[in-house]
Amino acid sequence: MHCSSARGSSTGSSTRSPPRGHEPVVSGLRVNGSLVVPDAELRERFSRSSGPGGQGVNTTDSRVELLYDLAASAVLTEGQRARLTSRLGDRLTGSVLTVTASEHRTQLANRRAARDRMATLLRGALAPPAPKRRPTRRTRGSNERRLQGKKERGQVKAARRRPDW
Repeated sequence: MHCSSARGSSTGSSTRSPPRGHEPVVSGLRVNGSLVVPDAELRERFSRSSGPGGQGVNTTDSRVELLYDLAASAVLTEGQRARLTSRLGDRLTGSVLTVTASEHRTQLANRRAARDRMATLLRGALAPPAPKRRPTRRTRGSNERRLQGKKERGQVKAARRRPDW
């Protein structure tokens, strides 16, 4: 005899999908579809934000500095490392890329902002260069009109000259 109970039915799934609006937790910084920088390769430093803030700013270390050492990274290929080094050269200290965030009041919001900024920076630097623009060629008609205009302008100027007797 088969009895149906909520416990044994197939409607109750043991695996949960994340609530709507929440993306699955990824252990690392997702740069693009193929590159995720592990959290172990990122260092965070916290300090006090500058500027006004009243009594709360005196005690909270809400400014976040996110550091990523390109030379020590295991997830980057040599080509990616070379492209990042050449494109982000002015932002590197040695081989370490540093991003700061202090615009929010809370450390958590600044951590998110710094991670987003780092991912955007890396994504932009890793993007392939835009193809070289090949200039469009003038059409024969436009070239003939241009030359005809030059010829007419030359005739107008020649008519102004003193006659050569």
